[in-house]
Amino acid sequence: MSVRKAVMVLYRVCWIAFFVMVLISLFPRPPFPYWLTWVPAAAAVALALTTGRRGRAAAADPRPAVEVEPPVTGRWTALNSPADKVPSHGVHAYGQTYAIDIVAEPGAESEAGSEGEPVPARPKFRSLWPVARRNHHFPAFGAPLLAVADGTVVHASHGSRDHLSRNSIPALVYLMLIEASVRDVRGAGAIVGNHIVLDLGDGMYAMYAHLRHGSLRVREGEKVRAGQPLAECGNSGNSTEPHVHFQLMDDPDLDVAVGIPFTWRGIGVPANGEAFTAGATAHGSPAGEPGGAQTS
Repeated sequence: MSVRKAVMVLYRVCWIAFFVMVLISLFPRPPFPYWLTWVPAAAAVALALTTGRRGRAAAADPRPAVEVEPPVTGRWTALNSPADKVPSHGVHAYGQTYAIDIVAEPGAESEAGSEGEPVPARPKFRSLWPVARRNHHFPAFGAPLLAVADGTVVHASHGSRDHLSRNSIPALVYLMLIEASVRDVRGAGAIVGNHIVLDLGDGMYAMYAHLRHGSLRVREGEKVRAGQPLAECGNSGNSTEPHVHFQLMDDPDLDVAVGIPFTWRGIGVPANGEAFTAGATAHGSPAGEPGGAQTS
């Protein structure tokens, strides 16, 4: 076990100890002073800062962006994009420094939804009601995810359920204050949910997160070609709605991985709120439309 991996394990142990001590402190006569409850929490925060040092160093002197094919087809919009800020998701943890989220938009030429049925409009974020929505209301749900380059599948999982959306204020508060904390303690797999990791060679790996339950079309150890269908977009893990989370990283283990900059052929890196259309890729044929990214 590497030092970085050991630190991440200790980080989770500290949070578990904190939660256990909080529960014990609620008893009439706890066996320790209340202030001692916060020691493991402080240790966990210190460890988190330590684990981010390698990611911060890499971001300060980034390597050139790696060009790969887009992981989807059709019309999508970018969220939490590294084109606007780095780290794009606010943290370097789990190799997310240059990660991007994308959501499908009405009229997308993706395969979301059943054949012959119109693609549903993407529901807007609501203040109070409805608190949550079912996944079939979102056009991204079920959209095919494609290999961004030739590679080998080193991890593929699809056993976690797709939960309801978290696109209202009450649901988002629950996600941020309770659900995300529990998932973080459980580990990287609970954060990203069902996911695929591809070995693209030269120490580079592509990760697709929040896959649809039971949607895998590949298995670990299988070699894939660019444009090959891998799975479907879902809403598993730490996710507010069905969307694609994509990133490049330098290690297949999310606990030790550091993010790598990317650019999608024919598209680039769309900024937050920027719509783009990706064309179909057939096992290595060019993807993306000339002119690429468009602004909605």
